[in-house]
Amino acid sequence: MINGNDTINEALRKAKAKKVYIEGNFVKILKDSLHKDVVTYIEECKTKDRLARRKRLDVTKQVQAQNKELEEAAVVKEALVIELQNEKGEAEKLRDEAVEDLDLMQKRTQFELIGLIVKVALVIIIGVGILTTLMYVTAMLANKDTTILGNAWSNLFGILLTNSFSIIGTIMGVKYATEKN
Repeated sequence: MINGNDTINEALRKAKAKKVYIEGNFVKILKDSLHKDVVTYIEECKTKDRLARRKRLDVTKQVQAQNKELEEAAVVKEALVIELQNEKGEAEKLRDEAVEDLDLMQKRTQFELIGLIVKVALVIIIGVGILTTLMYVTAMLANKDTTILGNAWSNLFGILLTNSFSIIGTIMGVKYATEKN
């Protein structure tokens, strides 16, 4: 069986050989010893215990400070993420509006161009029709032979009419082919 002195002697040997010391409440139990080596050992244990506690406290404080900084950084990060999402949504909204405006401008430009082409085609068709009709009327009033001119007038009107419908049909086909729906 191990007695109290053997335990103390073993603790002293461990302290010298392996630098291991008793900590905490166990030190308080042994402080009443009258043996000089034990008293020295207990004082050294108390000193080591205080240093160990101070180091643990410092580490705990450092970890708490880092945790606080990390929590603050997480809050800032979350606010930035929310702000970025809002900005992204706003940018997408503006992009969609710009695309719609561009599409509207393109359609307006196409419509104006189609209108201009139709007007020019109609002016040419009407001009040629009027010119041919004037020539035919002039030939009839001058009592000239109008057989060839009448056939040409009839053919010309047929061609102009066919071409005008062809131009308008082509323009309308292009207009509806370029629509997204």
